[in-house]
Amino acid sequence: MSQVPQQHRARKRFGQNFLRDPGIISRIVRAIGPREGDRLVEIGPGQGALTQPLLEAAGKLEVIELDRDLIPGLRVQFFNYPEFVIHEGDALKFDFAELKGDGAPLRVVGNLPYNISTPLIIHLLDAGAAVADMHFMLQKEVVERLAAAPDTADWGRLSVMAQYYCQVEQLFIVPPEAFVPRPKVDSAIVRLTPHATLPVVAHDPALMFDLVRQAFGQRRKTLRNNLKGRIDADAMAALGIDPGRRPQTLSVAEFVTLANWVSDQDASGGEHTEERAGERTGE
Repeated sequence: MSQVPQQHRARKRFGQNFLRDPGIISRIVRAIGPREGDRLVEIGPGQGALTQPLLEAAGKLEVIELDRDLIPGLRVQFFNYPEFVIHEGDALKFDFAELKGDGAPLRVVGNLPYNISTPLIIHLLDAGAAVADMHFMLQKEVVERLAAAPDTADWGRLSVMAQYYCQVEQLFIVPPEAFVPRPKVDSAIVRLTPHATLPVVAHDPALMFDLVRQAFGQRRKTLRNNLKGRIDADAMAALGIDPGRRPQTLSVAEFVTLANWVSDQDASGGEHTEERAGERTGE
């Protein structure tokens, strides 16, 4: 048995809200489904609420903790687990690909601080094949954006980026009373599973995500206006995409189509005509 964690005052600058509800903890662990031999990595273990059942199920666990004042308590709490490893540092700067090495892909879990959740997910998506799946507790609004469908209010840049790389599933809501201190918003659990094979492939993902960022720069304006200077209205129409549409109506596949056309033009020196665009769509 691990020892009871010492008292620790939650720090606002780290966005700390410690999970306490045993029913919610059990439900999260069931959703993760840890098994013996899994390469589990927990981001922000805090006072070990999820750490304990994960260790019991898998027998080993690596954690990344930024708050150095929590680390001595974690070492004491889980001293009897020889394969419990603590990495002190910022998960936003952590090299998950290096941690994987030649081993099995990582299963990443965590109750993420609201203030770093979006950049951290983007950082993990960049790790590519190093990650097998991710289970996170996030602000409910962030989960809704991750799991949104095209042509809805929540569909945006984060939706496109996440769903290009992953299958996204919103699992369940976690109320504020499950935490100490209580956050001012609801939370939710999300599962992100990287695609074994990408459904659509961008020639240059960085270019595509820059194009998506530009497209969503002004959501109320049309693609014709938002993408001016990158792809003209005639080229969009030749690709089968109405330039009068707004960015939130486009699917991931349609953004990839636009981005691949732009990538091809860049590679050929920037020349573009309606005929060349039509050739790519078989018109």
